[in-house]
Amino acid sequence: MTNAVTTGETFVHPALFYRGEQQYLAGTVPFVLAGLAAGEPVAVATPPDRLELIRNHLGDRADDVHFVDMTQAGRNPGWIIPGVLRNFADAHGDGRVRIIGEPIWAGRSHLEYPACVQHEALINAAFNEREVTILCPYDADGLDRCVLDDARATHPLVIEDNSETASAAYSPEQVVAHYNQALPVPPDAVVYVFDGGGQLSGAREFAVRYGRRMGLDGRRLNDLALAVTELTTNSVIHGAGSGTLRIWTEGARIVCEVHDAGRLIDPLAGRRPQAPSAPGGRGLLLVNHIADLVRVHTGDPGTTIRFYLSP
Repeated sequence: MTNAVTTGETFVHPALFYRGEQQYLAGTVPFVLAGLAAGEPVAVATPPDRLELIRNHLGDRADDVHFVDMTQAGRNPGWIIPGVLRNFADAHGDGRVRIIGEPIWAGRSHLEYPACVQHEALINAAFNEREVTILCPYDADGLDRCVLDDARATHPLVIEDNSETASAAYSPEQVVAHYNQALPVPPDAVVYVFDGGGQLSGAREFAVRYGRRMGLDGRRLNDLALAVTELTTNSVIHGAGSGTLRIWTEGARIVCEVHDAGRLIDPLAGRRPQAPSAPGGRGLLLVNHIADLVRVHTGDPGTTIRFYLSP
């Protein structure tokens, strides 16, 4: 496999299309070992079965690698940049860092997939000019063709059949725009309209009462209250002073969204780590951290932020 680090770029972001276990190992294990040989900190963030596969083939060198279960740490794609990738890269700020990140696998739901693709596109902006290499494996046998097409659009380099080529389809901004999709609301959603003052606490109490009726308690009920507080407060401060809260259930999950008339113009909002001393900027970041999934749609009618919570 061509070593992507030799391209001369500061930030390097190749997609690895693999077919079967042997191609997966051939594309990932040498990548890890080359990083370790160069003295680069290395992290591997993949589903558990892939983690064990790589770990077992690294032998004693596995102790020098930081392993992350992506199905847990990256269950919400909106948390992967701040909570997985930036968390590791920022902790090793001197010199190049090397990461394997596999955020899309067979079994990701149709609800999660648009957020996954936007995540892959936004990596390029999040790490522009950083000395970081992020290799993203894609199961070419287990994923739909459209997923591989999207990978070509979100990665400037594609590694396939032991060959590395520049992607002629690379267009991350277009991908972000394409998956900025309107989110339909079911007819059984309950609604609360709010503005500043006491209505913010009313919106939180409205959501908590609903969540409690649906069986949420303890930490997850607190998570619901916190997420609603952050989003409704953002609407009042940044979104023309008022908004609409909607909440309903899908299976066992609570689904909640906040809509306001503001337009979210920063695609990396909620994906940048914030220093504790930094004023503001943590609301959507916090929601990305505690939710199982966050979807965002923004346009002329305003911005809708929807989050999902499992019991």
